[in-house]
Amino acid sequence: MANKLYVGNLPFSATKEEVTSAFSQHGTVDDVILITDRETGRSKGFAFVTMGSDEEANTAKSALNGVDLGGRNIVVNEARERQPRSGGSGGNRGGGNRNDRY
Repeated sequence: MANKLYVGNLPFSATKEEVTSAFSQHGTVDDVILITDRETGRSKGFAFVTMGSDEEANTAKSALNGVDLGGRNIVVNEARERQPRSGGSGGNRGGGNRNDRY
C-alpha cells in the first residue's frame, strides 16, 4: 500500500478539491479521504490520499512534504496500517449501569 499517503497539518479550511488539486500535479489521484469531525463536519486537519502508483506517491511525497498549503506546512508520509486500539476499561459500551447484566 505504498501508494496511499497520510497528509497531516492541513488547514482546517482545506477541502477535498484543494487536496486533490495539489496532489494531482504529481500524478493520478485515485481517492482523497478528508477526515472530519462527526459532530461538526469540520476538517480534523489530516487526510489520506491514494495515488495511481507507488512511483506517483513517492513523487508527490517528495514534492509536497513541508510545502505551504493554505498557510500551513503540510506533512506527507506513507500511510501505515491502522493499529488496534487498546481497550481501556473495556467493558460496558452500551450505556446503562453494570447491574443491568445480572
